[in-house]
Amino acid sequence: MAFAGDRDLAHAVTALEARLPAPLAVLARLALNYRWTWLPDGAELFRELDPWRWELCGENPFRLLQETSTQTLARAAADRCFLDRAVAAAEIVDADLARPFAEGVLTCERPAAFLCAEFGVHASLPIYAGGLGALAGDLLKAASDRAAPLVAVGLLYRRGYFRQRIDASGWQHEYWTEVDPERLPMALVTDRYGQPVTIRVPLRGREVVAQIWRVDVGRVPLYLLDAERSENSRFDRWITSQLYHGSRTLRLAQYLLLGAGAIRALRVLGIEPAVVHLNEGHAALAPHELAREQLAGGRSFDEALAAARERTVFTTHTPVRAGNETYAADEIEEVLAGFRDELGLSPEAFLSFARTHPDQADEPAGLTQAGLRLSRACNGVSRRHGEVARRMWQPLFPGRDVDAVPISHVTNGVHVPSWMAPALRALLDRYLGPGWEGRASDPATWAGIDAIPDGELWAVRNRLRAQLVEYVRNHSAEDRLSRNEPHDYVEAAARAFDPDVLTVGFARRLASYKRLHLVAWDVRRAIQLIDGPRPIQLVIAGKAHPNDEQGKQIVQQLFRFKGVGRIGARVAFLHDYDLGIALQLVRGCDLWVNAPRPPLEASGTSGMKSAFNGGLQLSVLDGWWAEAFDGHNGWAIPGEVDDDHEAQDARHADALYRILEKEVVPSFYERDAAGVPRAWIARIKTSLRTLGPVFGADRMFGEYLERVYTPAAGGPR
Repeated sequence: MAFAGDRDLAHAVTALEARLPAPLAVLARLALNYRWTWLPDGAELFRELDPWRWELCGENPFRLLQETSTQTLARAAADRCFLDRAVAAAEIVDADLARPFAEGVLTCERPAAFLCAEFGVHASLPIYAGGLGALAGDLLKAASDRAAPLVAVGLLYRRGYFRQRIDASGWQHEYWTEVDPERLPMALVTDRYGQPVTIRVPLRGREVVAQIWRVDVGRVPLYLLDAERSENSRFDRWITSQLYHGSRTLRLAQYLLLGAGAIRALRVLGIEPAVVHLNEGHAALAPHELAREQLAGGRSFDEALAAARERTVFTTHTPVRAGNETYAADEIEEVLAGFRDELGLSPEAFLSFARTHPDQADEPAGLTQAGLRLSRACNGVSRRHGEVARRMWQPLFPGRDVDAVPISHVTNGVHVPSWMAPALRALLDRYLGPGWEGRASDPATWAGIDAIPDGELWAVRNRLRAQLVEYVRNHSAEDRLSRNEPHDYVEAAARAFDPDVLTVGFARRLASYKRLHLVAWDVRRAIQLIDGPRPIQLVIAGKAHPNDEQGKQIVQQLFRFKGVGRIGARVAFLHDYDLGIALQLVRGCDLWVNAPRPPLEASGTSGMKSAFNGGLQLSVLDGWWAEAFDGHNGWAIPGEVDDDHEAQDARHADALYRILEKEVVPSFYERDAAGVPRAWIARIKTSLRTLGPVFGADRMFGEYLERVYTPAAGGPR
């Protein structure tokens, strides 16, 4: 099936091939499709071409091939082994892209359209902030693996998400860098005359023009709307400047472009979706635009909206208030009045869809409320989150008991080939059989885990930890040098971070409810763990939202302990957390700690990524871990809800330290005569065997196909 933009991407490939030696032409095809990111040898192939420039380019192969010197390219073109690997990689991708679509409820003529404010496809495409984007990227990859007819629509943020710098006091500073789409593996979609395809949306009394870029994620085209057009005012060009802009007016404008604009883009591209999937409330105006299409045909607005609702499904990702934005009536009217006029609705009628209580004129309007009310199927992202969401949003469904609220759940999953380390993937190839990733949702696939010799699995884990330690040494030294830290503190991590020491990871968005402060709740016990005869080393990473002062203070509080004992030597904070750093951490950490305040963790996916790399979990029983933990595949902190947060924090901190002291540390360090920690390896095997079939993106996307995209599905379970 041809998608709009095929010709433009083909031209981009041809242009890139023109600067490459003929034997390297296959690299141009690879560079313009993110399918390379889940080839076992994909990243390494490009890295070996020019390791220094690969890092300088942010692991962007398109830019790498644009900038690599002709001498380096000539050397690679003469390297028979390198060429054989490049051809083999291209053959895998070409065969994947040549498969016919797997049609069912979705067809080539009527695919699913997945709308999201952010997409974490790869670190080189900076249009994501955190977990929501990573999940969206993994879903596209899973859809590609299944050959499912699906397209995606988002926004091209010309300044991406903010970058993070930590000063010597531990305070976070934000800055932004320009994103040049001409240096990214994408193409501007043009018409048959070579002119950019554009759409228009009404905004604040004028029309905003947006052009459309296409990025390929395997078989899935991702279309990105971009307001950087000469027809637009400077303010309107700024709409797609940066993700989650601090201006409420600009955010509303983004949501208009993402919701109504996405549907208009699909229309002009000739794509008629069978189902429109709103991944969070940012695109909640899409059903209104679907309804507007039908008004011209003579339908009443109620009939048109009912038809739109039947084509729309909605996923809510968080019970946290900040993730469920609301706006006052005057804010809505200022930005969206023109779109409301196109629908022929009064201000009150327009706002009623987005209010929990439609008849209360003073109630603010919410994006999540609109998404829930205007979709035929709604879901949370874990079993517990489904329960929380039904209680939270029950007032939208008066007369229904909580259990009858029409919000189901599809527990998140992660794209295993993207996140699993090549060394572990190669080990599983030998014991689970070739192509096991395609059977990962079948529990029988993982039966071969027990046949892996403990020593072989332990050797792989030692190798992954050593790679992470080397990365942390280099990254920490660079961070500390950039902050003008004392020389002995700069060298401390390089001296003390040890490839044989139990390595613990805590990396995620630094919101206060994530409770990073629990790791330093009892400084005495923390020091004993870090500097004891069986030590641990801790790697921390994460960003606080620019407006989250409390989140920033958590990091600053941790920095106050950097001179206490050996904390500065065995605790590293890696600044500017992104998908690249996440990949290093989830592959190398032995233990992944997650301590959210229950029940605010809707799902969480970083722990899943760790688990697929043989990392063990120590987590609060919230989100995905509440349904994953079986008593033998990791460790758990109780997940009770308690309004006395200080008392709860004290209990949970004590549980965290106690589990580390009494169970985790002994299990890791107690070795047999061969130097293998048998109890630790047994728990890793149990983790892989029990979590592997359930928490992959293939299982997740399969549930969306069968239970959400299918019109008869969508009820609670």
